[in-house]
Amino acid sequence: MGADDPSGQAKRPRSIVRVELDERSFLRRRPEVEHEREVALFDLLEENVFILKGEGTAPGPYHLKLALSEDRLVFDVADEQGAPQKQIALAVRPFRMLVKDYFMVCESYYDAIKTSSPSQIEAIDMGRRALHNEGAMTLKERVSEHVELDHNTSRRLFTLICVLHMRG
Repeated sequence: MGADDPSGQAKRPRSIVRVELDERSFLRRRPEVEHEREVALFDLLEENVFILKGEGTAPGPYHLKLALSEDRLVFDVADEQGAPQKQIALAVRPFRMLVKDYFMVCESYYDAIKTSSPSQIEAIDMGRRALHNEGAMTLKERVSEHVELDHNTSRRLFTLICVLHMRG
């Protein structure tokens, strides 16, 4: 971090430096889910690749707001001053079954941690990671015409999308 920029943000163009989740009307979340959300946010802000495509868009860094609106997943991207850069709206449908399956496997994983053998926990965790990777790849493909993401960024964003699906 330089003396001219104690936040380090000037050294991180083409990245997300702030994330806001539209968390209206949520059900109470399990502590494990809340922990996953916090870790995903922390890791995403620590290191990510988010390259907005399109003529006239600022090179970043960006502020990102994620929301579910009716049957759409909405990414509102703004520059550091809050000026809108791009809104990306994706149909939720391609994610629904993945998110549902991911939640089911996560529930099994959280329960297994309490009572199962290490080999059983590892097997469930492998399934959980495979679904998470599938969700990340689906997200990366769906946003590819608007934004370039690396694998870790798409994984962390998929975690946040899963959290958004926990609406009441």
